[in-house]
Amino acid sequence: MDDAVSAGRGRRATSADVAREAGVSRTTVSFVLNDAPHKVLPEETRRRVLDAAARLSYAPFAEARALSRGRSDVVLMILPPALPLSSDVGELVEHLSHDFGRTGLTLMTVPSTDLPGGSAWTAVTPAAVIAWTLDGTDADRLRRNGVGVTASLTGPDAIGRWVTGPREDRIARLQVDRLRRAGHRTLGYAVPDDDRLSPAATLRLRALERVCAEKGLTAPVAVRVPLDRGLAGDAVSTWREGPAPVTAVCAHDALTALAVLAGARDAGLEVPRDLAVIGVNDSSAAALAFPALTMVTLDVAASAGFVVDVVTALLDGREVPEVGPDVAGVVERDSV
Repeated sequence: MDDAVSAGRGRRATSADVAREAGVSRTTVSFVLNDAPHKVLPEETRRRVLDAAARLSYAPFAEARALSRGRSDVVLMILPPALPLSSDVGELVEHLSHDFGRTGLTLMTVPSTDLPGGSAWTAVTPAAVIAWTLDGTDADRLRRNGVGVTASLTGPDAIGRWVTGPREDRIARLQVDRLRRAGHRTLGYAVPDDDRLSPAATLRLRALERVCAEKGLTAPVAVRVPLDRGLAGDAVSTWREGPAPVTAVCAHDALTALAVLAGARDAGLEVPRDLAVIGVNDSSAAALAFPALTMVTLDVAASAGFVVDVVTALLDGREVPEVGPDVAGVVERDSV
């Protein structure tokens, strides 16, 4: 039985096994597998080491990789505070995990309560941390705990500037422009009935206000729309009061758009004849609604790719991409 087989059975292969299999020293194995920039080795030697490592299914321990690289391979994502793992967040995590994996990094997710000192931090010191929001105090604590890169989706860094700036502006612009093309001039904004979404709702409302002002429209009338048919009907009715009733609504997301549909029906209004509706973040439910909802769709894969590009650039000391992708478009259906 050769060394490759015996090392693979019963125990995990070590660098000593790889060195013996390749006929080189453990130091040479370390140089090759860690791609040491200061050490020039013959290509034939490198190939022998890599082939031996492949035959033995050898992977260096995370701790050893961290020591050799000066950081761990883990990117920690702190999930939005108290927010359920909804389908869009779940899709984002899936794409982030895949894209980070292609760069040799591993994505871990933890609840927002698990900041420095929590259970995740006793197990691993991440190379980078991504959070929905991260104040200066928390960022300082992270750096003191050995985290090299911090990124906030709503902060002043490259990712945060894109999320709160061009991305939100694009969403608002698509909603307003689509309703204007349909002849609407007095718009409403359907606020989600969830306090946990208040920061995101405020960002969206500010973006809608900027676009409306640019287009010469009055600011959208913001109304919170509960996920209850009768209460949603009351909310929709408030848009129809006064001398300049709202004729079209920009809903924050798909669920809120569905609530507006239900409320309009309860208030005796026909969509889109009496009240047009456009939502954000397309879903199967939006497509199955009656009438089917016109939606702003978001490319989650492209969003995740930009986040990964920024984080890996910071980790590698490369120039950080400042211009994020255009991830929004409109799915035309029947509610406008």
